[in-house]
Formats: sequence, structure tokens, C-alpha cells
Amino acid sequence: MRALLFSGLLALAALPLVALPLAAHANPKVGQIAPDARFETVTGQKFDLASLRGQVVIINFWATWCVPCRQELPLLDAYYRKQKDYGLVVLAATTEDSVPEYQLKKLFGIMAITPLRRLKGPYAPLEGVPTNYVIDRAGVVRYAEAGAFSLESLNDVLVPLLREAPSQTGTTTAALIPATIRPGAAFSR
Repeated sequence: MRALLFSGLLALAALPLVALPLAAHANPKVGQIAPDARFETVTGQKFDLASLRGQVVIINFWATWCVPCRQELPLLDAYYRKQKDYGLVVLAATTEDSVPEYQLKKLFGIMAITPLRRLKGPYAPLEGVPTNYVIDRAGVVRYAEAGAFSLESLNDVLVPLLREAPSQTGTTTAALIPATIRPGAAFSR
């Protein structure tokens, strides 16, 4: 009887510990505040999603074996090079079934976007890769879909968000307003 009472109390005491992580890691939903996540880059830098508030963030999941990913990754990198001055951040997370990180060092060395070693949080591929999440300057999920971006879809999703004034300054000058990138222009350096 005493052992049964003790195990029952342990189970009750553990309930709040089990429930808290589930509530804290709600799945990202378009139109809602983005759940926080912790990132570690391949260079060892650690930061959380909340630290990127005021910028437009893409979290991209890709795999080395994925043909659409191999087409999308250079596009994302070139797009980032053109739009980073307007507050764009691109985080690229390879899936666990990709080649080992050491085999990707050369690729990571030429990319301008941020390759991730670890992502701790509720973000994961949706129905396959590539999967992209877009979070606006206010920290709201504005896009969450599986499938590769095209230049047109990047412009459609990102240009309006990049034109929104950063919440920290409250203003954007005309010189800082990003333009739609035209085909071919995204790949020049």
C-alpha cells in the first residue's frame, strides 16, 4: 500500500514536468507567434530565435540527396546575398540522413547563408524536404510549407516582409526598401 501511494505521488509530481515542455514547444503555425528555438551553427555559434527579432528569418530544411533542395539552396544563398542588408537571415539545417557534416565543409565555406549543426525546438520538415519556415520581423510565422522556393515565390513571400519597418527603429527610408529580384540578378555577386 505504501509503495503504491509513493509511486502515485511520484507520477503526480512528474505531471507538470512532462506538460511544460509540450506547452513550451508548440508546433509553428502560420499567423501565430513563432515558438522559440535554439540554434548552433557549424562554426559553434549558439543563439536563439528570439535574438533574431526585428529580422525576417527563413529556416530551411534540406538534404544532400534531395534534387529540389540542391536547386533551391544556391537560390536561397544568392537571394540572401542580395537581401541581407534589408534584414534577411537564412538558416539552413541538413537532415540527419544527409552526408556527414565534414563532407559538407567545402559547401559551407562558400555559402553566405548560415548552416546549422543543431536546431533544438519544434521546427522540422513538413511532409519531406525541402521545408521552409518564414518568420517576420515581429516574430510571427508567415509561411510554413514543404517544397522548394522559386525566385518568384521568394519575392512573393519575402519582399513584402522585408519592406515592413523593423520594430526597433520604427522607420524605413526609401533607400533601404528592397526591390523584387529579377531572374538572373539573384545569381550575380
